[in-house]
Amino acid sequence: MSCNKPDQSFRSGSLPGAFAPLAMAYVPMQVSAAPNYDAPEALARGTLFPGLDLPFMNIVNEKAPDVPTAELMAIDFVVDELELYLDTHSEDQEAFDLYQSFLALRMEARERYTGRFGPITQCDQLGSESYAWLKDPWPWEFLNRRER
Repeated sequence: MSCNKPDQSFRSGSLPGAFAPLAMAYVPMQVSAAPNYDAPEALARGTLFPGLDLPFMNIVNEKAPDVPTAELMAIDFVVDELELYLDTHSEDQEAFDLYQSFLALRMEARERYTGRFGPITQCDQLGSESYAWLKDPWPWEFLNRRER
């Protein structure tokens, strides 16, 4: 290989031609922010938006998991989906209002959960009277111990 000619071996191989053109991916713009799935169904389906509901190999989850954190998981999922939508549709006031309402629901659900089961993250310890991070039950232990 000479000093003035760059190595182009990465451009050859099983592709046709010496310098095959690169492919360009196309992702259609999402049209509507109006969700038809409620939070638990959105979590089970894997999307808040029915127009994006394309189950892998036509396998559809029947329902959201039945765990104490299910409500939080569903609300967080909807918040994340709305954030992704708003990343490309920041001018959509209806979607932003829905996002705000789910953020409020998230706060209420988190307060309910932590009041009943204890902290989920270290930040939930703020204002606590004692260190409760290691206090049982852990969220995944609910199967062994039903709600107190």
